Amino acid sequence: MCGIVGYVGEKQAADILIEGLKKLEYRGYDSSGIAVFTKNGVVTEKSKGRLSMLESKLEKNGVPEGNVGIGHTRWATHGEPSDVNSHPHSYGRVTVVHNGIIENYLTLKNALIESGDVFVSETDTEVISHLIDRYYSGNPTEAIFAATARLEGSYALGVLFDDIPDRIFAVRKDSPLIVGLGKDENFIASDIPAILAHTRNYYIIEADEVAVLSKDEIRVYDVFGNEITDRKKLYTADWDIESAEKGGFPHFMLKEIFEQPSTLERAVFPHFVNGPEGILKEQIPSTDNIKRLVIVACGSAMNTGMLGKCVIEKLARVPVDVCIASEFRYSDPILNEGDVVIIISQSGETADSLAALRLAKERGIPVWAIVNVVGSSIAREADNTIYIWAGPEIAVATTKAYTSQVAVLYVLALRLALDRGRIDADRCRYYMDCMKKLPELAKQVLGDGYIKEYQRLASYNRNKHDYFIIGRGRDYALGCEGQMKIKEVSYMHCETYAAGELKHGTISLITEGVPCLAIGTDSTLFDKLAGNIKEIKARGGHILLLAKKGLAEGRDFYDDLIELPELDELFLPIIGAIPIQTYAYYTAVYRGCDVDKPRNLAKSVTVE
Repeated sequence: MCGIVGYVGEKQAADILIEGLKKLEYRGYDSSGIAVFTKNGVVTEKSKGRLSMLESKLEKNGVPEGNVGIGHTRWATHGEPSDVNSHPHSYGRVTVVHNGIIENYLTLKNALIESGDVFVSETDTEVISHLIDRYYSGNPTEAIFAATARLEGSYALGVLFDDIPDRIFAVRKDSPLIVGLGKDENFIASDIPAILAHTRNYYIIEADEVAVLSKDEIRVYDVFGNEITDRKKLYTADWDIESAEKGGFPHFMLKEIFEQPSTLERAVFPHFVNGPEGILKEQIPSTDNIKRLVIVACGSAMNTGMLGKCVIEKLARVPVDVCIASEFRYSDPILNEGDVVIIISQSGETADSLAALRLAKERGIPVWAIVNVVGSSIAREADNTIYIWAGPEIAVATTKAYTSQVAVLYVLALRLALDRGRIDADRCRYYMDCMKKLPELAKQVLGDGYIKEYQRLASYNRNKHDYFIIGRGRDYALGCEGQMKIKEVSYMHCETYAAGELKHGTISLITEGVPCLAIGTDSTLFDKLAGNIKEIKARGGHILLLAKKGLAEGRDFYDDLIELPELDELFLPIIGAIPIQTYAYYTAVYRGCDVDKPRNLAKSVTVE
């Protein structure tokens, strides 16, 4: 969840570290810090709060001058956000930054205290600096391997040794870490945006590998001390620094909302190039003998699974279970021959989803992955991987990755339905044509007239506390994502209910003026939904209806209406997500919230 960055080269390290941390602040922003080798040794500056607080501190105290350093932006786990709990942490001859959680830190800490060590912070990370220093006797890689052998949990580390001023050391287990290759300079980072201004070439450090960086070279060693640099695959980022910038938008979230016409095209169109018979053949050679799909994911990715379940079961008649990743691994899941586990993750590094993947593989169950980040852990470890090609998503609240993941699940539904004879090639072509309309329809619902309406409607929520969403079938699944968008960026308490369940307790919370969103894209269920809307109206609720065009014609049971463009209603929930995202965005803006960095949240959850 935290972000780490490191630099070794000929430029001033502090400037590059701060620049890199700005690109990683979406991973955590409770505190930040840097450590730089200067002519007087390692100098550390760190501060509670946003990165701007550290910049102010550096402006006041002076920026440490040197060409080698490490930096960190924190999402707090162990110990409250404070200056002393901020990274980097130092002990003896060692300075460390850390992304992850050390589960046995307290046992290690107590043992070290008994042997005379003194600790100053509440963090699990400080234990790491103590351990590495304790094992260091001149060989830094041996010290790192010896220390990490005693750690239980996840970590990506950047390490400095006081007596080795021209190198950075890095190691990982489960938390993401890349090594960037530049000219007369090299880098470590948690994610590509941190180094894109300097290089697009990078290695992915695998579990229990140590990377040693100087300005002229990178060497990578396995756990046995063997150099394996020449066996490392060199990756090249397929997007540039402009993709990771706001591009004139006030927030990344709004920029990413407006990117959806192009991201939907990238997610869908390549799979249709060779007609119905070519759908996903490259990514998934065979779907024979599949009896059940188990979709495992967290957060918004799990919401995509709920919508995917509706569509796959309807078109292909393949049973689908949707599981929360953090529960899946501890529930002793029933997995049988004929099952396939599908892991969905934007980052491809989500800790609980990665653990679920490994559990499934241990049980001998095939794993498919739907991910965004190329070369991520989940992408590499899955048996088959489908990329969504959404490009960098910087805002903590996902938008374009959500719709792209949903679209890919729809494509998968077509493939499964074809393979099982549930639809023929002509019907498949009709559905393909519907999906090819998605980018243009996404543009329509982001047109000026729609945007002004979202702004007007969102302005009503300035002083509201509660919000409710109702829907049935696919619309309920979409509503589950809607509630997440509203509460994570605007801090309104928001809940989604299957509309028929409203009367089973929840309707007691409806009072005069409480805002409610009703989603109605399915004509077969609309009359039932209308009855539930009337129940809310009778108790004073204020209804915003998001509906298929024409369904609400001649009806007067709602207060405000957003009509979606013409499209086969099976596919309307994909387009329907965009007005909800944009409405949630403007609600957050009008309520004065930090849209891109919601409190207590981080983009990539790489700890349990």
